[in-house]
Amino acid sequence: MIAKALNEHRVRQQQERESAGSRWRESGLVFTTPIGTPLDGTAVTKAFHQMLDKAGLPQRRFHDMRHSCATLLVVQGVSSRVVMDVLGHSQIGLTMNTYSHVIPDLRRDAASRLEDLLGERDR
Repeated sequence: MIAKALNEHRVRQQQERESAGSRWRESGLVFTTPIGTPLDGTAVTKAFHQMLDKAGLPQRRFHDMRHSCATLLVVQGVSSRVVMDVLGHSQIGLTMNTYSHVIPDLRRDAASRLEDLLGERDR
């Protein structure tokens, strides 16, 4: 689903690039204005809040999505190194210290899985 959405976005961005012609500014960014320049943070935040309102969801900071993404990745058992890379952290300690609040649940899950594997759990 995400790959499909990103591919569709790439097609739209290519159309924007062609429409902009010489006004296009190559930035190497995935999300840009219709002429290739970086998006304005204030405008992105405003659009994000409008989407939350339209969806009937509570207001959140745009940055909260980053934390949600990282927490969901950790809970799903994604390697800490991969989470670090997705977040752009330069050191794994930063990633693990920031998201250590989910570790106790993962520890319990790991113990439960090990019990199941060893057949020590009551069935």
